[in-house]
Amino acid sequence: TEIQQQIRLACSNGNARLWRNNSGKLPDPRTGRVVQFGVGSPGGSDLIGYRTVMPVCPACGHQHDEVAQFAAIEVKTATGRATAQQKQFLQHIKNAGGLSGIARSVEEAQKLLLS
Repeated sequence: TEIQQQIRLACSNGNARLWRNNSGKLPDPRTGRVVQFGVGSPGGSDLIGYRTVMPVCPACGHQHDEVAQFAAIEVKTATGRATAQQKQFLQHIKNAGGLSGIARSVEEAQKLLLS
């Protein structure tokens, strides 16, 4: 969790913002029904947010209004491995045009947000 906090703070400035994506399951105290929470849960990334980009129009070659590109970062230790569900979530974000990947350091997360 320490590296996750370091990444979130270091990468939430300029044109990017990241938030902790808490996920899990808890019973609803009124009904007893289990409620699942978290974006993309299960498998949703630890940090989610956006990077602001200025897209270039392929037809005219000019830059247009800024847009927010979704970002998802799965934070792992040096030896940690992503689960199949986490890999699937990251791939889904990439396929939809977002930024996603695994980061083990602030530097890796910053590179991911610049790609």
